[in-house]
Amino acid sequence: MAQTSPAQFIRQVRQEASKVTWTSRRETAISTGMVFVMVILAAAFFFLVDFVLANGVRLIFGIGG
Repeated sequence: MAQTSPAQFIRQVRQEASKVTWTSRRETAISTGMVFVMVILAAAFFFLVDFVLANGVRLIFGIGG
């Protein structure tokens, strides 16, 4: 493998970094909002499934009131 000088390495890093495209502030906000909505939906779904299964087990085994 060929050795790269520190100066050449820095130039290559800058060249690659210039190719990066960043999302806009609006796109970031929309994506963040979508993540929060999906987390809330997933939490509600798993809460409901857990509630139904727990009550089903209580009903089958006659545990609790």
